[in-house]
Amino acid sequence: MQMHTPLLSAAAGCVLLASCAVGPDYQRPREPLPQAFKETGPWKEAVPADLLARGDWWAVFDDPVLNQIEADAHRASPRLHAAMARVDQARAIAGIAQSYLYPTITVEATAGRFGVSGNRPDQPSKLPTNRDYETNAFRVPLYASYEIDVWGKLRRLNESALAQVEATLAGYQTVLLTLEADIAQTYFALRVTDEDLRILAANFDLQRRARDLVAARRQGGLASELDLARVETELASTEAQTQASVRRRMELEASLAVLVGKLPESFSVAAQPLSLKAPAVPAGLPSELLERRPDVAQAERLLAARNAEIGLAQAAWFPSIRLTGAVGFESNELNSLLDKESTILGITASLAQPIFDGGRISGNIERAKAAYLENLSNYRQQILVAFQEVDSTLGGLRVLSDQADAQSRAMVNAEKASVLATVRYRAGLVIVLEVIDAQRTSLQAQRQNLQILNQQLTTSVALAKALGGGWAEPRAPASSQQTASLRPQS
Repeated sequence: MQMHTPLLSAAAGCVLLASCAVGPDYQRPREPLPQAFKETGPWKEAVPADLLARGDWWAVFDDPVLNQIEADAHRASPRLHAAMARVDQARAIAGIAQSYLYPTITVEATAGRFGVSGNRPDQPSKLPTNRDYETNAFRVPLYASYEIDVWGKLRRLNESALAQVEATLAGYQTVLLTLEADIAQTYFALRVTDEDLRILAANFDLQRRARDLVAARRQGGLASELDLARVETELASTEAQTQASVRRRMELEASLAVLVGKLPESFSVAAQPLSLKAPAVPAGLPSELLERRPDVAQAERLLAARNAEIGLAQAAWFPSIRLTGAVGFESNELNSLLDKESTILGITASLAQPIFDGGRISGNIERAKAAYLENLSNYRQQILVAFQEVDSTLGGLRVLSDQADAQSRAMVNAEKASVLATVRYRAGLVIVLEVIDAQRTSLQAQRQNLQILNQQLTTSVALAKALGGGWAEPRAPASSQQTASLRPQS
């Protein structure tokens, strides 16, 4: 204990000295939030962002197949695995930065045997003659080195590294949210294509019956060869459109397989009747929903890291104080190595103060400040983009709702006109061109109505993504849930 007392006392004094940190302490920028949006009216009362739960936001569409595909992607997507690896790298770097806050302790054991020349020039004067001899050297020292963080350089380094971890974790969440949205939009496009194929098949059947009717009337001399050619043309055109939709479905299914992380050959989605509809979005969403957007959180955490780097750069102006100590044993005989008389002890303190560096430190400080201002502008820009995306998607949903109502009326009337034209043609009251035109208009109305539904679904997904993961009511999770929410899924 007597050997360790000087080293421990010096270390304790260093800890007491390390009580300040140069550079600005981080303050999160207070960006003004709008009192009202163009599309939704006043926002609700503010709710802390960390109490807002994302959850499985796509469950609002109530599609079991989509739920399963999203779950499969969480497990197998290479995109997520790569993002998780980036988080692990950031955590490892933060661990390295944190290690500088603690002493470095090493042990270096050596053993050797040396032969000394009898003709060496440094002969002891008390010896009458030169003398050669051999000796052993056993040494077991323990070294301890510690930099006293008086100016907070190491703490700023650790602060920056931790903010970088949080930024990388937010980047993972951005990748996750983007993947979930891409899967949902691709899946909806696939389901819409299935419904498109059903519509084309039904219209192909109607056009085939119209062709058969014209062919029968042609044989009876009531229709011309031109009439038959026209209906055959329309039938072939519908068949070509069907093949185009088949090809599009194959492409969408392959894209969905890649998003999930599977080979297209081993992935398939069975066709089923379309029962999807755009979910209702509640009015008066809280503006703090935007604060859980991972891209906004990432920009804010990077800003905190840049702020810490300013203090790290400014600390280079101040002295660097390092304490080094050694304690151990040294002997020329192994059996006496651990004796009290073989003890060695040493302690040194060093101070390094920059005097002249040609402006390197000043330049680094200016660089750090400029990097902070750059990230501050990026953070503000990300907030503007977030509000713009929410405003655009909300407005888009409102317009699409009105468009869908008008298109539904057009589709009903087009189907009615197609039926009436066929009946009138059978009675010989109209020519075949009116039947063809009515059927073509009906098909276009049905497909356009389907495309509007697809736009409503994809815009709803875009709104969920713009809000950082849906518009679920905020709830306060348990502490275990809060901890789990900080851990990326793998």
